[in-house]
Amino acid sequence: MSFRLVFSDQARDDYRHLEQRPELQKRLKAVRKTLALLEGNPRHPSLQTHEYSSLTRAVGIKVFEAYAENRTPAAYRVFWCYGPQPDELTIIAITPHP
Repeated sequence: MSFRLVFSDQARDDYRHLEQRPELQKRLKAVRKTLALLEGNPRHPSLQTHEYSSLTRAVGIKVFEAYAENRTPAAYRVFWCYGPQPDELTIIAITPHP
């Protein structure tokens, strides 16, 4: 099943920030690849998707974390949840690992 990505205001701002900073182009490329994989299969092994428990408890819905980078200082992550429609994923934030 493929999904349509819906961006929160925060995620949209995070993405624009990456687009506007030339020194972050390598990270932008990694984030774009992650978003493409999420569209096709949010459980793709290279995403290392897992529930982000502390955020899930804080907001009351299951929030997942997918890796855009690994073994990199301040590696970027994409935080997302299912919905609001059955064929949609909402991208909550695109940020360096907390």
